Amino acid sequence: MVGLMPSFKSVLVANRGEIAVRVLRACRELGLVGIGVYSDPDAGALHVREADRAVGIGGAAVADSYLDQGKLLAAAAEAGAEAVHPGYGLLSEHAGFARAVTAAGLVWVGPPPEAIAQMGDKLAARRAVLAAGVEPVPGTGDAVADPAEVVAFGEANGWPVAVKAAAGGGGRGIRVVAGPAEAAAALAAATREAQAAFGDGACYLERFFPRPRHVEVQVLADSHGAIVHLGERDCSVQRRHQKLVEEAPSPGLPAEVGQRLRTWAVAVAKACGYVGAGTVEFLWDPASGGAWFLEMNTRIQVEHPITEQVTGVDIVAAQLRVAAGEPLGIGQDDVAVRGHAVECRINAEDPARGFLPTPGTITALRWPGGPGLRVDAGYETGDTVSAFYDDLLGKLVAWAPDRERAVARLRAALDELVVEGVATTAPALAEVLDHPDFRAARHWTTWLEEAVDLGGIAPAAAPAPEADIHVTVGGRTWPVRLHRHRPRTPAGAATGGGAVVSPLAGTLARVEVATGQRVAPGDLLAVVEAMKMETPLLAPFAGTVVGVRFPVGGPVAAGQVVVEIQADGSP
Repeated sequence: MVGLMPSFKSVLVANRGEIAVRVLRACRELGLVGIGVYSDPDAGALHVREADRAVGIGGAAVADSYLDQGKLLAAAAEAGAEAVHPGYGLLSEHAGFARAVTAAGLVWVGPPPEAIAQMGDKLAARRAVLAAGVEPVPGTGDAVADPAEVVAFGEANGWPVAVKAAAGGGGRGIRVVAGPAEAAAALAAATREAQAAFGDGACYLERFFPRPRHVEVQVLADSHGAIVHLGERDCSVQRRHQKLVEEAPSPGLPAEVGQRLRTWAVAVAKACGYVGAGTVEFLWDPASGGAWFLEMNTRIQVEHPITEQVTGVDIVAAQLRVAAGEPLGIGQDDVAVRGHAVECRINAEDPARGFLPTPGTITALRWPGGPGLRVDAGYETGDTVSAFYDDLLGKLVAWAPDRERAVARLRAALDELVVEGVATTAPALAEVLDHPDFRAARHWTTWLEEAVDLGGIAPAAAPAPEADIHVTVGGRTWPVRLHRHRPRTPAGAATGGGAVVSPLAGTLARVEVATGQRVAPGDLLAVVEAMKMETPLLAPFAGTVVGVRFPVGGPVAAGQVVVEIQADGSP
């Protein structure tokens, strides 16, 4: 094994997509055996092809595959893995999984479970950073359950107020309350979403700033007590709390604020006994000049490549080396930020249709290349984007000596990108990079939704009515012809019946009505979830529910009828 202490020689990557590919390639560079896992839909995926070994874990939905701890540990045992790297998302910030991995005698490539648990509980994290001399966003120190508490906080601290899941992250379980009249509904919605997403409905309150910037600091720590930061990133181009464009360093950040945030990040890591790679997120309000701690992500971040590009530090390799017991090998004085890097996330979503996911087979995919460009991809031509998982195709990163040239390089690369078979976010990203607000670094976290007009983006062309692909299962390959599904209006619609269909493929997350129930126009019938986004299905008119077609938790295709309503006055 090249360059690593001999505590392990093989690593199971408990993830999929581009991050699994990234980790597997890092393992190969370090002389480690990289082991992949795959669900049934992912049997022929790129991360499986990149792995030295791959183990099927069955299932399709994430709950039956990549979130099934028992299956992952069994796969590790079957493949003879000695360590587990969780990637990001999925089980990467699950303290119980980290404990289960170590209890099985395997090395956990991540921070101690205690640090994951402390930083994952947003209320515990607030208390910990306060004790370390770090200022969190003004908010409550305990969970709230009564809308009156929301009103009291808003009246004392100012409106609007953010209701946030205590166990949350990734933009889930957050509602913004503009005034007292919205308190009850917002608290109920945040609690419900938090319970569904995290199994814990506890929520707390924070002051909401209307035009903040999202600034985060990358930290690395080893088991010998060394901690360094690798500078900051700006992730303020977001939609529904999901990042679309990230850059390093943060443009326009005052030197004094940047220094304070970097110092605070190291203090937070020390306070929770951190080991490995982590990111401390902050909110910076340019209007007031204030900056506060938001949360710590106890894992590798999607946007880690831009930090690697400006520092030259391989963060994934550092994770593996630290997990093997090695010291970092660098001090703070060894870290230097050079130039500027910008990253775009290329997702299989149609910005002309509200960023609806567009699962399907990629018939052509050509990533751009050239000086200063980097691509971290999870798909190639012929691969299928499944409705069951995150739809990130890959990340396009541009580096240049300064921000202006980095943005120009990335914008040109977007024009060179070719993706056919599925729609992508590339047209929206081009609009972002072209916008004068972004060029002048005058954007904020809700800027894309509030100030950018994406109405000129043409809808993606419809996929071919049929396509021939090859499916490999158990080592055997069969030709399969896919026929495009054309949903039909159900019988009875013309006589007053109403078929409420799903506009996208996803999972039926909730059903709020039952057969025989009366509904009014606009009432919530059900919620379809896809790629971390919830899409509500609303009653189009007053009537009576006569049928619910799918069980909660089941897959739903775009255009399929979910709920049927008999309109008032119809026979």
